[in-house]
Amino acid sequence: MDEKEEEELDVTISNVVATFRTGCHLNLYAIACNGHNVIHRPERGTVTMQLRKPRVTANIWSSGKVICTGATSEQEAKMGARRIARCVQKLNFPVSFSAFKVVNVMVTSAMPFKISLIDFTKRNRPVTRYEPELHPAAMYTMRHPKATVRVFATGSVTIFGPSVANVTVAIQNIYPLLSACRRPA
Repeated sequence: MDEKEEEELDVTISNVVATFRTGCHLNLYAIACNGHNVIHRPERGTVTMQLRKPRVTANIWSSGKVICTGATSEQEAKMGARRIARCVQKLNFPVSFSAFKVVNVMVTSAMPFKISLIDFTKRNRPVTRYEPELHPAAMYTMRHPKATVRVFATGSVTIFGPSVANVTVAIQNIYPLLSACRRPA
């Protein structure tokens, strides 16, 4: 990858999803009645809690499992998860923050060129699926590093992986494959 082309890539972390456990069972009704910025969803069996800083939304189950979404970095996800745990702890639950794990990272990027999806699919046949009737993107699945890449004809690329490191390596690996399938301007 040329340094000039590498500078043109604008890579943005859109969402980091993390999970943790509180170490105790939770009374969702009590959290909904006494907590701030919460929505009780009894049909789903969860309470949704939102923070403003960092901008994180958490789904809380009565088992004590919590899923946090909306962070833009792994550090922000951990800070948001700890703040959620502290908010629940302040509602008189014996919370112990444990089993924190980042489970998914979503990154978006725009290539400085358009891509021929049919050519891309033919060149990378066993690991690429493109069904234009179902979805406008070609799906490229990487095993090492573990990541899934959605490639759009406009040059927009969305990458999903279990960590920021995996996604970074994935974008470096996918760029030469996409560059070989440039669509004439």
